[in-house]
Parts: sequence; C-alpha cells; structure tokens
Amino acid sequence: MTSKQISVGVGIPMIIVGALLAVLLAPTQIQIKDTIEFIGSLIGILGVLIFIAGLFVITTPKITS
Repeated sequence: MTSKQISVGVGIPMIIVGALLAVLLAPTQIQIKDTIEFIGSLIGILGVLIFIAGLFVITTPKITS
C-alpha cells in the first residue's frame, strides 16, 4: 500500500511541477531562463525516479512470535 502512496502522492506531483516550471515559467524569465529550465527538469527527473522506486517497494510480512 505504501508503494502506491509514494508513487501517486510524491512522484506524480513532482513530475507535474517540474514540467510546469520548465515549460511555463522559464520562457517568462529571460535572464534566468537556463536556471529555471535546469531546476524544473531536475525536479521532473527526481519525480520519475521516486515514481519508479515506489513501484518496486516490496512490503515484507511482519514476524509475530
């Protein structure tokens, strides 16, 4: 269950925010356009990595004695 929460709750919003930064905000700021594109793409790439990591989380059964 946690893997779905990680993927949907953290990964997807990071991908969306990174894309919005790189596509919508960067063209409006002429002087720091390259920096905003870099930060937006970095956030998007980290979001993809967190999304993929959330898909591969395996929950181990609890050992009861």
